[in-house]
Amino acid sequence: MKIVVIGTGYVGLPHAAVLSEYGHQVYAYDIDETRIAAYQSGIAENIERYVNEPGLAEVVAENLNRYLFFTTDITEVAEDSDIFFLCINTPPNLDGSTDMTYYLDAIRHLAKLLARRKKNQRVVLVNKSTVPIGTARLLESVMNEHGVENFGVASNPEFLAQGNAVEGSRRPDRIVIGADTAEDMQILRRVYSQFVNHVRIRYLETTPETAEAIKYVSNTLLLTYISFWNGVGARLAEAMPNIRMEDLKIGVTADARISTWGSYVSNGAGGSCFGKDIQSLIYQLNHAGRPTDLLRAVYGINEYQKRYLIDRAVHEAHFKFNQKTVALLGLSFKKRTNDMRDSAALQVVESLLSRGVHAIRAYDPLAMDEARRNWFNPEKNYLFERITYHDSAVEAIRGSDALYISTDWEEFRGLARTIETTVRPPYLVMDGRRMLPDYEALVAAGYDYLPVGGLLLRGKRDESFEPGDNGHAMVEPVGALQ
Repeated sequence: MKIVVIGTGYVGLPHAAVLSEYGHQVYAYDIDETRIAAYQSGIAENIERYVNEPGLAEVVAENLNRYLFFTTDITEVAEDSDIFFLCINTPPNLDGSTDMTYYLDAIRHLAKLLARRKKNQRVVLVNKSTVPIGTARLLESVMNEHGVENFGVASNPEFLAQGNAVEGSRRPDRIVIGADTAEDMQILRRVYSQFVNHVRIRYLETTPETAEAIKYVSNTLLLTYISFWNGVGARLAEAMPNIRMEDLKIGVTADARISTWGSYVSNGAGGSCFGKDIQSLIYQLNHAGRPTDLLRAVYGINEYQKRYLIDRAVHEAHFKFNQKTVALLGLSFKKRTNDMRDSAALQVVESLLSRGVHAIRAYDPLAMDEARRNWFNPEKNYLFERITYHDSAVEAIRGSDALYISTDWEEFRGLARTIETTVRPPYLVMDGRRMLPDYEALVAAGYDYLPVGGLLLRGKRDESFEPGDNGHAMVEPVGALQ
């Protein structure tokens, strides 16, 4: 089939690339000429600057100019394409509602082109990105206003986990299609023919509104799991001695009715979906006159978790951040991606700067350019001049007074020995991802260890150590992290 994917970000590019693997003729369209030129080059470094997903650059290069094409001129392909997938950015407004500006601009432009088609073949317009419930009807009304004929609208939400987008597209757990007519369902079955009647993959055909709602409820339930463990499990282990966090998780999730997914504790979930989607769902339900107490609690717990360790460092460890240098390991919202949208690191940086740190020494395996270019640009805020970027965790830690681990990159798991050989105590380690299994060696060597989901452990000091050095008050270790 001839398919157009509008928008080439974290949703659009993996979707277009994997569709091209199945032999469809796929045109990926974007208004950003620099981005399109990077994709057209077929060079991994250029592609990964915009969307860094394992295996994605290889798929793009393999299918480039065979089944996968990139363009900034949608008029070239609007005439005889079968399907348009809309993968358009829909960021949140301050009130939690969805900003539909980019979406409306795109579909109005598309409607004008489709209204001028000389051929009258059936075309299906598919919302792929997360959009408010009822957007398929909005799409339909815009097409009707412009006189587009012989078209259908559908919802086909994506459920990809970033860092696994290629494999998630190749082997999804489900395909959800929301459309009104049998004809449009049949067209979409041709797109996803390898998944129809699959023994493992659930292929669901429903109404557009139900498909839109499935995405919101799915993401909100996932965030609820995460917030429950952070708001209940972690709090218990942080407040009461002798609670073993890992044993607590094993014991609770042994019940087959309770999901093991989300049973970890962390410094909060980020990314482009969870926070945005739950805010949008709160707004939609409030607008419909329905209560949202549970949703607001889930969102509030997750947001507070992103700065919670900094507050604990001040109130429990009595650490004085003013004029200190802090190493920050991890900028992306999760491992295996350079995406920093809604990352916990954003609030960590904001909190550290507000407390007057002298410098932040940052390191992330993938997100350094993203941070410099879009998030911590000194032209946006002069305080960002206090952030320096380093080529390794060792370089970031060197010369610092404290360490904050924000992202669960595997390379951070073996840092205890690195810390011991790079900086001397008194020194505070704030572990937002519970990445240091050998924390006991650090504590024995005199380092303070403050993990999410565990008690503050004071490093064993020499008796000649002066209380209050480096902002620490002398307190005996309390409890034990398991």
